[in-house]
Amino acid sequence: MERLTTTTLIPDTFMGARDDITQQLMLVWEQIKAPLIVPILKVAMVLCLAMSLMLFIERIYMSVAIVLVKIFSGEPQQRYKFEPIKEDVELGSLAFPAVLVQIPMFNEREVYKMSIGAVCGISWPRDRLVIQVLDDSTDQTIKDLVEYECKKWANKGINIRYQVRENREGYKAGALKDGLMHDYVKHCEYVVIFDADFQPDPDFLHRSIPFLVHNPQLALVQARWKFVNADECMMTRMQEMSLDYHFKVEQEVGSSTHAFFGFNGTAGVWRIAAINEAGGWNHRTTVEDMDLAVRAGLKGWKFLYLGSLHVKSELPGTFKAFRYQQHRWSCGPANLFRKMAMEIIRNKRVTLWKKVYVIYSFFFVRKIVGHIVTFFLYCVVMPATVLVPEVEIPRWGAVYIPVIITLLNAAGTPRSIHLLVFWILFENVMSLHRTRATFIGLLEGGRANEWVVTEKLGDALKNKPGQAAPKRPRFRIGQRLHLFELFMGAYLFFCGIYDLAFGKNHFFVYLFMQAISFFVIGFGYVGTIVPS
Repeated sequence: MERLTTTTLIPDTFMGARDDITQQLMLVWEQIKAPLIVPILKVAMVLCLAMSLMLFIERIYMSVAIVLVKIFSGEPQQRYKFEPIKEDVELGSLAFPAVLVQIPMFNEREVYKMSIGAVCGISWPRDRLVIQVLDDSTDQTIKDLVEYECKKWANKGINIRYQVRENREGYKAGALKDGLMHDYVKHCEYVVIFDADFQPDPDFLHRSIPFLVHNPQLALVQARWKFVNADECMMTRMQEMSLDYHFKVEQEVGSSTHAFFGFNGTAGVWRIAAINEAGGWNHRTTVEDMDLAVRAGLKGWKFLYLGSLHVKSELPGTFKAFRYQQHRWSCGPANLFRKMAMEIIRNKRVTLWKKVYVIYSFFFVRKIVGHIVTFFLYCVVMPATVLVPEVEIPRWGAVYIPVIITLLNAAGTPRSIHLLVFWILFENVMSLHRTRATFIGLLEGGRANEWVVTEKLGDALKNKPGQAAPKRPRFRIGQRLHLFELFMGAYLFFCGIYDLAFGKNHFFVYLFMQAISFFVIGFGYVGTIVPS
């Protein structure tokens, strides 16, 4: 009898054990697939396709509406009365309404000079303009710098006030509300809000205030954001594509068809009487701007979006800042929808059609369905059909609808049409965070009211003459690795390999590309440094 050695016995034992485990797993999979996995996946598929259709119809409606608006609606000056305000011989500067400009800040070391300087350069009679710098900074050095900058402009004759609070209660909403309570602003009729990275042109008030003066039904005039760092890196280009659609289509259509849209929180002029009638600023959610807009809209006030009026601003230049921003922008609207849905339904001052628009189109489809269907259909359900061939996704749901939606979105930024594939992959990755934030908002989870100010870089990472190029910052493992993205990348990669070996639909091309996208972001290779 041939003698057995440990070198032959142990490998054979392990090989046998591995084969047994694999067979057992395959047996369990086959036993639960038909009665459990297939029905669940079919239900998930139907729900995802239904949401996809809702989003598709919404995009088609928006596209048709924006074309009709451009053809028939005309310029805002044709829909609303507009007459430039000029100094009167008898009244002098009193012909101009008193305007308050608020600049909320929080540790804005890199941009405070830029924004204060731009606002102080606005063309308006000095005795009819009050500028408030609302500084909630926790860094005393930065507070001293901002206060010194305000004093410098005050010495030049600018009516600028530096305001601080004892605490940050209510965050931005609390600061704006507190600013309106000072006696020296009681005579102001309108308030303009600029975040710390916004730089208005000198003629901003001359192009916006006349609409409010001559149209008493208007509560808000919203300007469009112009991104000064859109070309910094691929991530900022992706952001520009998404936000251009928001401004050029969603805001324009809302303004022209319903005189309602969500206030963007900055670069807008409010009628103070409308703010007071709506109940003032409220910090119950992280989207105090949208909250105020919805409440004012329910009171019957109208809003105007001025797409021709641009204000320079900055996009988040790091992935960490972008993630925090997207969490707030996704969680806040969902949380506000939870709190205001019944109030909107019971409201009797607006038409039924406007209620349907606000609840279904503005909130449900854009703020909830859009995030959920992107993640679950394209990153979970569709890859799962590779492992469960009994469930097939129809071609119209897998190809036609996504392609049409993507092309309609891309129409807002024609210069970036060649980046469309990268934009799709990036948006699918970000849908993971947006979906998570949406559910936190709907369920009012632990991070529902988390407020993290978006970091602004200004000129901090741009090379200056005689200055060395910035070094790539070091990250701890926990900061560099994003586990959710890595898990999704592994899942999609596995599905891609399985489809390559056994599939018939050639989904592996998309699955591998999407998996790589998740891995690239998961390993921290997006937004770690902004090139000059």
